Amino acid sequence: QVQLVESGGGSVQAGGSLRLSCAASVDTINRFCMGWFRQAPGKEREGVATIDRYGNAKYADSVQGRFTISKDNTQNTLYLQMVSLEPADTATYYCAAGNYFSLSFGLYVYWGQGTQVTVSS
Repeated sequence: QVQLVESGGGSVQAGGSLRLSCAASVDTINRFCMGWFRQAPGKEREGVATIDRYGNAKYADSVQGRFTISKDNTQNTLYLQMVSLEPADTATYYCAAGNYFSLSFGLYVYWGQGTQVTVSS
């Protein structure tokens, strides 16, 4: 079964950087499209970045140019490099796997438990 475990969250000041990691069960990164999503209190879960089996990526407008999604197929790990963080980036971040190259969270089937990112002003 697909298992996903996020790590790397924490508290940073505005303008700082974090790298999130998602450790996946064997071959998951090769088999599925992967995505990073986030959810802040009182808001709907939103897609921030996604990557397909071939390494193509797309991003939400709000993070374009600041976040980079990547993967290591050998290590079965997905990454989200975040720079120039803003208070609006504060949320719980989730790793997900699915069959569609999309930022729509409803199209993803497998989810991790999330990791908290807090950006102070």
